Amino acid sequence: MAYTTIDDPSAYHQTTLYTGNGGADRAVTNGGNSDLQPDWVWIKNRDATDAHMIFDSSRGVTKRLSSDSNAVEVTDGDTLDAFQSDGFRVDADVKVNTNAEEYVAWQWKANGGTRTTVTESGANPGGGHQSDTTAGFSIVDYVGTGGAGHVTHGLGAVPEWIVFKNRDETESWLIYHVAIGNGKGLRLDTTAAVDTTANHFANTTPNANTIVVGGNPPNNKDGVNYIAYCFAPIQGYSKMGSFIGNGSTDGPFIYLGFRPAWILYKRATDGTNNWGLIDNARDSHNPCISAIATNLDNDPSQLSAKGSGDMLSNGWKIGASAGSRNADGVEYIYIAFAESPFVSSTGIPTTAA
Repeated sequence: MAYTTIDDPSAYHQTTLYTGNGGADRAVTNGGNSDLQPDWVWIKNRDATDAHMIFDSSRGVTKRLSSDSNAVEVTDGDTLDAFQSDGFRVDADVKVNTNAEEYVAWQWKANGGTRTTVTESGANPGGGHQSDTTAGFSIVDYVGTGGAGHVTHGLGAVPEWIVFKNRDETESWLIYHVAIGNGKGLRLDTTAAVDTTANHFANTTPNANTIVVGGNPPNNKDGVNYIAYCFAPIQGYSKMGSFIGNGSTDGPFIYLGFRPAWILYKRATDGTNNWGLIDNARDSHNPCISAIATNLDNDPSQLSAKGSGDMLSNGWKIGASAGSRNADGVEYIYIAFAESPFVSSTGIPTTAA
């Protein structure tokens, strides 16, 4: 078996920086090795206190959600209005295109907006999914049933990171992560530690075909519209896991099997801290110090979550002792995507650090 099936991760995930011009129809073009028409776009203004903006091709253009808020989905025609062959297009809303302000856009490819539909059956929600099985990513939209039911995700592999949002009600984002297991959850828009009591997944681990959701408002209230972003790990491209902090500036090394391009992390137990996100576009050289808190609308320069460590050829080295990422004896979860695999599909080492 080949070490990886993805020699060029930029065909499936890219981080792009751009400068706003304050006008309509501002095209943002990606700069990766491959062209990428995104299906999930997550934008943050780097120069101002503006909300995170999340769009996807299943819900359609102009329909936005915010990772820093429990707010309902809003249709805003002045935001992202097109998914393009190698990027996307925005209009003049300040959260996506203020003149002379700097933005970051994190993007993933699914299936170009083409969905496979599923009919509701008993407690099993109906809706649709668009998936890219090569990259282990699917976007699932469904209508809740209020009971423990199966939601089809289309990956053909077990998802290990799932992001849910109730689109119709002011309900926090719900995170499933393999390291904390079923029946538990984290909230993307808050600092809260893992919820160890709520039965969000009917105490059932996802399988290669479906996710089991309980009857709770965060992911399966009757008659409510939901969106879920589902990821299965792909060797050499993506990984979901956890580590235990040591409280030292010489922090743990987390083996990934690739040089990371994007890492999201969160303190899961024994305290509350912001989510942290680092990428190789805002920090093109080590150390990676420009963490963005995905649960806050802050100007990132105002954040104290700095010094997150080094992105190496085969993993991530923590370089700070702060509680948000390396308290002694505390568990942290992470999700990472590759810049390049450590070893190519032909068995050749690809990077050095």
